[in-house]
Amino acid sequence: MTTPIRAAALALAALLALSACNTVQGVGKDVQSGGEAIQQGAEKVQEGL
Repeated sequence: MTTPIRAAALALAALLALSACNTVQGVGKDVQSGGEAIQQGAEKVQEGL
């Protein structure tokens, strides 16, 4: 993939992500829920050890 196409794809992905949460508070909630999902996954891995 050429650099301009990559840049356009990245910009489009960022635009879609930002349009999904159009406020700073919404972004914070999205980041928090992502962190919680990572934490839950890590806890499941530790339980399996």
